[in-house]
Amino acid sequence: MGTLDTELVAFENMRQDLENHQMGKWVLIHGGKLEGTFVSFDDAAENATERFGRGPYLIRQIGAPPVTIPASVAYFQYTNADR
Repeated sequence: MGTLDTELVAFENMRQDLENHQMGKWVLIHGGKLEGTFVSFDDAAENATERFGRGPYLIRQIGAPPVTIPASVAYFQYTNADR
């Protein structure tokens, strides 16, 4: 499983253009490419899971401030050995 670094860099590179033309919509980025813009988070999430399974991919609202996730709730992927 990859990391979100590629998606985050891609989003930052296209952020200004997205804010100029798609403000408020939800963006789906996978493999460093814009895969679509959506009216709602649910639409973006449904499309992402149908196309890319569990990811990684980035879904983010255009124009929303960055989200900081505390280390205490950061995502951890379990393996079969962890269960």
